[in-house]
Amino acid sequence: MIPQPFHVFDTTLRDGSQQEGLRLSVNDKLRVAGLLDDLGVTFIEGGWPGANPNDTEFFAVAQERLHLKKATLVAFGATRRVGLTAATDPLTAALVEAGTDVVCLVAKSHDRHVTEALKTTLDENLAMIDDTVTYLRGLGKRVFVDCEHFFNGYIDNPSYALDVVKTSIDAGAEVAVLCDTNGGMLPSRVHEIVSLVVATGAPVGVHCHNDTGCAVANTIAGVEAGAMHIQGTINGYGERTGNADLITLIGDLQLKWDWPLVTPEALQQLTHVSHTIAEIVNQPPAARQPYAGSSSFAHKAGLHASAIKVDPDLYQHIDPAIVGNDMRMLISDMAGRASIQIKAEQLGHDLSDRQLASRLADLVKRREAQGYSYEAADASFDLLVRDALAGDEPVEKPFSVATWRVFTDHEEISEAVVRVGFGDDTAHPFVGEGNGPVNALDEALRQALSPRYHEVREFELTDYRVRLLGDGLGTDATTRVLIDTRWEGLSWTTVGVGGNVIEASWEALVDAFTYGLTVIVPGAPTVGDHAFDGGHGQGDRQGVTV
Repeated sequence: MIPQPFHVFDTTLRDGSQQEGLRLSVNDKLRVAGLLDDLGVTFIEGGWPGANPNDTEFFAVAQERLHLKKATLVAFGATRRVGLTAATDPLTAALVEAGTDVVCLVAKSHDRHVTEALKTTLDENLAMIDDTVTYLRGLGKRVFVDCEHFFNGYIDNPSYALDVVKTSIDAGAEVAVLCDTNGGMLPSRVHEIVSLVVATGAPVGVHCHNDTGCAVANTIAGVEAGAMHIQGTINGYGERTGNADLITLIGDLQLKWDWPLVTPEALQQLTHVSHTIAEIVNQPPAARQPYAGSSSFAHKAGLHASAIKVDPDLYQHIDPAIVGNDMRMLISDMAGRASIQIKAEQLGHDLSDRQLASRLADLVKRREAQGYSYEAADASFDLLVRDALAGDEPVEKPFSVATWRVFTDHEEISEAVVRVGFGDDTAHPFVGEGNGPVNALDEALRQALSPRYHEVREFELTDYRVRLLGDGLGTDATTRVLIDTRWEGLSWTTVGVGGNVIEASWEALVDAFTYGLTVIVPGAPTVGDHAFDGGHGQGDRQGVTV
């Protein structure tokens, strides 16, 4: 049974923002807080007012602009400083001025940190906790106390660590949060120590870092031992290796223990919240993140695909739709007929013909052996399926490429000439200039296509990745290029392979425009395919002049 009450305490805006390379503006914090509120966390720790101008401004703005429906905003701070009183400490005053109903205080609970970091006595540290909690409670604030370095402190001096918990609760704190601040604990030890503290009657929370890779497991161990309050961050953001990932924790506790932490509707937004916050904080989503990662329900082996075709639950621990994710079939040299059929169905094609699916699987394996990779290039795979389904019939395409050339002068300005045809029209040359050969080819293709398909001017190439294939081949290595393209919020990925980077780039580029005009742009006309084709390496590539 879920404890009553049970707190899901998010510290993305405070502890998560301490991650290397992650900085949140005031507006970023407001947006993240809104998403956390929609998800349904209990508390949102907004930062440390008075400690830095950005956090101070956030709490000032939040009082006017942040209207939380479910969650409660929390201001974070420390116990009053040595030699002051809570009533005279400016940082305590900043906590009051933040205007939140709840304050979370950090307090030293490891004796060596008291004497060596605070440079005070153990008794004075207890007095600082008592004074600050009592003062804030007297002002009507709810108070939580983060017992910093608690687990290490308990191992070294259990009686003092317990004194910190007792002092906090006796002064009026609602929860004593046991912090694995350096992230060095393992689940069995966390369970043991939390159990001992819970036995004293104190309401206990846990705050775990991920330095042993066990932050989520340690948090669950703490809950199993009686903790009624968990702290973590979205996507596990945080200093060093990060904090416990609340995305995973919510998924685990709700779906494995049937604890109703959030509504079913909010749970369906779990993947969306994870990815949207990643976008706001400018961090790439972790593909292998449990529940929300793009690889969480991705299947590559043919054996898996055969079983999934019978029953998806045979290789999936939950229905991905429950958390707003989706199953993906990865097309590679490991793919069998079932993988191809499932993937084609996901892309909207009927590939129920077993013989055709087997031939397509064989084709994929041959092309993978040549260097192609369709795992992350659904658009190029879609074009392959369309070719296969057409059989001997002419494949309708929006354009065709007869030849292409590119030149680069000593000033590094490149010029590309491409001959593009439409239907029965004779292929005509189009010229583009750019900062390098690939940019020039892109511009030439846009020059050719935009009079007929004006949308291509809005096609945005958002990423470009190159990999050399074959160890020890140096500049003679086969090259694979992946290109990500976006238009009106829709994105797709194409792949090209060639003897050099420009040839591979051209193939991926042509696929990107072909797929965009064939599938993405509504109502774009297509024309019959003729003797030349630039989409899959069959055209007359007449070389590169540098």
